[in-house]
Amino acid sequence: MKWIRPLRYFAFSALSGLLLWAGWPENGFTPLLFFALVPLLFIDAELIHHSRPRSGLKFFGYAFLSMLIWNTATTWWIYNSTVEGGIFALLFNSTLMSLAWLFFHRIRKVFGPVPGYTSFIFFWIAFEYLHLRWDLSWPWLTLGNGFATKVTWIQWYEYTGALGGTLWMLLSNLLIYLFAKSIFGTHEKRIRFINSSISLGSALLLIAVPIAISHYLYNHRTDQGPPCRVVVIQPNVDPYNEKFSGTANEQISRFIRLANLHTDARTDFVVGPETAMPDGIWEDEIYYHPQVHRLLKWINGYPHLNLVIGLSSFKAFEPKEELSETARKFTDTNAYYDAFNTAMLMDRFGAIQLYHKSRLVPGVEKMPYPKVFSFLEKYALKLGGTSGSLGVEKVRHVLVSSEGVAVAPAICYESVFGDFLATYFRKGAELLFIITNDGWWKDSPGHRQHFQYARLRAIEFRRCVARSANTGISGFINQRGDVLQQTKFWTEDSIAETLHRNKKMTFYAHYGDYIGFVSAFFSALLLLLLLFRYFVSLK
Repeated sequence: MKWIRPLRYFAFSALSGLLLWAGWPENGFTPLLFFALVPLLFIDAELIHHSRPRSGLKFFGYAFLSMLIWNTATTWWIYNSTVEGGIFALLFNSTLMSLAWLFFHRIRKVFGPVPGYTSFIFFWIAFEYLHLRWDLSWPWLTLGNGFATKVTWIQWYEYTGALGGTLWMLLSNLLIYLFAKSIFGTHEKRIRFINSSISLGSALLLIAVPIAISHYLYNHRTDQGPPCRVVVIQPNVDPYNEKFSGTANEQISRFIRLANLHTDARTDFVVGPETAMPDGIWEDEIYYHPQVHRLLKWINGYPHLNLVIGLSSFKAFEPKEELSETARKFTDTNAYYDAFNTAMLMDRFGAIQLYHKSRLVPGVEKMPYPKVFSFLEKYALKLGGTSGSLGVEKVRHVLVSSEGVAVAPAICYESVFGDFLATYFRKGAELLFIITNDGWWKDSPGHRQHFQYARLRAIEFRRCVARSANTGISGFINQRGDVLQQTKFWTEDSIAETLHRNKKMTFYAHYGDYIGFVSAFFSALLLLLLLFRYFVSLK
């Protein structure tokens, strides 16, 4: 019957999406990721084998269904911002993923299995690499992130970054697919046995060897560098009803009260969350702001304390200064200013250093490509705080304490971008401080996944991590990616830990996402070859 085969394809497509979801952090069964894509590879093979008309369009549809199931089941929680914006994000990301599958299908159909399956690896990694680098970035589902809870498996991320995990997963899926295909092949029994044995043995080695190497690295790794005492604060301010409702002084009082529970003469840093100072502060007047004065007075009570905290800030442009793309105009004047999501380091001498968040959340803090997507502005995700597109910091710079300790500030979403953060460690950052406000996502997998992804950064750069969330999960992570302490969701808390300051730069910190660059290069060549073949066929 004609309807049976499409029904099987739909079932296979749904199965891939469900396996990806079931294997994803933070409660997934991770080994499922090693064969989650196999059903989609079977669909591709059957469509080509049966020479189906418009097979590319059909395969795109099956891939889209699979990717939509995965995206929706794993990141459904973004609807807590706005339903319309959440739907757009899920559909758009699923479409981009499906295009990578479509390109693979076309290459395999035109050039055969070897170029085809090679393109399968290149196209997907190239997609992830490029998705980390444009205004519409949403790299939450980078395949290498799927191993975030299995830090004893991925200690080699210090050489490859998360894209190395993507490569590992893709190759494993491909070999397991070849094993399954050889079992059901049309060759004689002896040949099927040889082919299946080779494929299965290769797959098992590919999975087992990196895990064995990782366990060796894990067991022979201890935190490096001199000790540093850090206190992390989780104020637990309701982001929807309290955070931006004019209670800034009360929030500062709560912050100081919680900090005093663990801050003492040994404390080097107190870390507060994103927008812990929610009232917009003009940067040229920051030294005169009463909340800043209050915090400085508190810091002066300790011998060598430094404070890293988040705030909303504004900066006015001088009359002849070149305006940024995000410049805003004052009402009824010709003057302009920028708004920022900012991290501030303040030492006991009153010196202040500022860093402006630069990886902005599309549709929340920045309207991507406004000339193209201006019609979507009414659907922008509403997460409170400063509205409209925010300004950015074009150059990464570390924050340095009064004792000369260099720290890398990552504000919320920035902690998902490994290659982006690498610049900090090339400039000597010894610790990674993540400040965030994960309460927008309520009690969902979102804030738990975000916390787990911080463990990847600890391994990639071999830096201890202090993470302060307004609410969500705050905590400490060592250089192996182990969670030393963590708080509970929707609970005000403060915790203290001794971390180690490491100055040694990892291979990944030095070279960044080189796997992605190579994949993007060869993907471009394959697409040019496909385009050339198309024009030749027209003659």
